[in-house]
Amino acid sequence: MSSIDVPWQRMAAGANLLSANGDLGVTIFEEITTLAVKHRAINLGQGFPDTDGPKFFKDVAAQGISGDLNQYAPGAGILPLRRAIADHQKRFYGLDVNPENEVVVTTGATEAIAAAILAFIGTGDEVITFEPFYDSYGANIALAGGIHRTVALNAPDFQPDVNELRAAFNERTRMVVLNNPHNPTGSIFGEDVLAEIVSLAAKHDCIIVSDEVYEHLTFGVAHTPIATLPGAWERTLTISSAGKTFSFTGWKVGWATGPAHLVSAARTVKQFLSYSSGTAFQPAVAEALRSENTFFVEFANDLGKRSDVLAKGLEAAGMTVYRPQGTYFIVADVAPLGFDNALDLARRMPEAIGVAGIPLSVFCHAEGAERTRSLMRFAFCKRPELLTEAANRLSRLSASVGG
Repeated sequence: MSSIDVPWQRMAAGANLLSANGDLGVTIFEEITTLAVKHRAINLGQGFPDTDGPKFFKDVAAQGISGDLNQYAPGAGILPLRRAIADHQKRFYGLDVNPENEVVVTTGATEAIAAAILAFIGTGDEVITFEPFYDSYGANIALAGGIHRTVALNAPDFQPDVNELRAAFNERTRMVVLNNPHNPTGSIFGEDVLAEIVSLAAKHDCIIVSDEVYEHLTFGVAHTPIATLPGAWERTLTISSAGKTFSFTGWKVGWATGPAHLVSAARTVKQFLSYSSGTAFQPAVAEALRSENTFFVEFANDLGKRSDVLAKGLEAAGMTVYRPQGTYFIVADVAPLGFDNALDLARRMPEAIGVAGIPLSVFCHAEGAERTRSLMRFAFCKRPELLTEAANRLSRLSASVGG
């Protein structure tokens, strides 16, 4: 057996963690965070808020822990949460979801993604994602023995070329994984693109896995779940979580919704990954999902303002900035400053100016890494005063590092 046939090494390779000679590396997030801590830098690399969500939801979780919600939850999740998820899908998107058999609660969206891919992908099956891609997709596709195909998302709008999208599908295509709103680019797929994905998935009889964890974090653009499009529901698993929407990333409460036959398959795999988790957090998430619409609107508006603060700082530093339509992230091109390698720059910035970012190239295969060589991702889900200070430090980038 060659080393690449060992499942964990396949998984590491799929997430770009194996070097050319087979050595295991750490994730870029761990590497940059370590540098940020060492140099006391403002960490705009990892996408997690620096403040918690509303105290009321924390109190509900605390009551559960101090009470009797400390044993296993049902494998599918507690029924009140599954009902709240179904009600949420109806309230915001008009989707009729049966909480009994069309919802499964997972240990974050990450487990839902893994369960969906492992449920349906076998050796030689092809899976299409959009590049740059969240590293979890590549890791799980490789673990399952699948073949990872990518469709490029290029600046400035980070939308796929329809002809390239069509060319990616063939008789071996089993699944297309969509991340919308998109991490790391901050783009939102147009409804024409979504409709084309549905049409191609129907033509090639493949499953759509739609990762929509940033569904409520959009700026002036309405989110359209692909499952709402004609012909999509019966072949789509939609994934989301409480982490991004409510700023409780550490709770790891996610879910998948879709037709019963797809949810049942994902639930079967999921029960042998974690079985269940976060019992005390599940009622709190149910309460959060029942929040008034104004909560979701105001949260997104506030995040959009933070995006603007950082964007102006990056622009003032001389970078080309691609304003996001959603998510926690903003992409900037450092080439105008004389830097042609964002990965090298990301490793130098924490010490040089006290700010950390993530190069976009790490979310790509080799060809995509070259195409995104000068692009860097910054997270703006931080306190406004921290973003202002980061912007001030970034203004000294050229002088401190040198192109």
